[in-house]
Amino acid sequence: MRVRLQTPEAITRNNGQEGLSLWLYRLVRDEERLNDPARRISSNQLQPPPLPMRLHYLATPITNRQNDGDPDTEQYVLGKVLQLFHSRPVFRGADLHDQLVGTQAQLFVRLETLSLDEISRVWEGLNGSFQLSVSYEVSLVDIDAAVEPLQVSPVLVALPSYAIASPVRETP
Repeated sequence: MRVRLQTPEAITRNNGQEGLSLWLYRLVRDEERLNDPARRISSNQLQPPPLPMRLHYLATPITNRQNDGDPDTEQYVLGKVLQLFHSRPVFRGADLHDQLVGTQAQLFVRLETLSLDEISRVWEGLNGSFQLSVSYEVSLVDIDAAVEPLQVSPVLVALPSYAIASPVRETP
């Protein structure tokens, strides 16, 4: 089965093709890493921090038993997806392709539990009827800032100062 980055409807509409729809349906800013400091890339340059993102994907097997689907195959494919991401929840190095080759990127894949209401809203957004699917979150995806590194003056002399902290006494 081919993995396609298309909606389930687009795969089905395309001459009844089979495959696994891995559809990006939500992007969320990672609040915990939003205020990461700039990274020093040389003595006089600072790289602004990237925008940390969490990506939410809907994995839906699309099968073709005369365009009515095949529940046995759908469950088997979904089981293989669950097995793969459970066995290998981190992708780095040789696992990565295209723009991520040779970078220090690490992608963490986590099964996301969606309530019936949440998954129904996703399918409503697709304008389709509910199909067997699971949601995964891919985290720590950094989108680099589209600005040049900042030119800064290097620290030439550090002048530390010391003091003794005394406890505060309450007056009656």
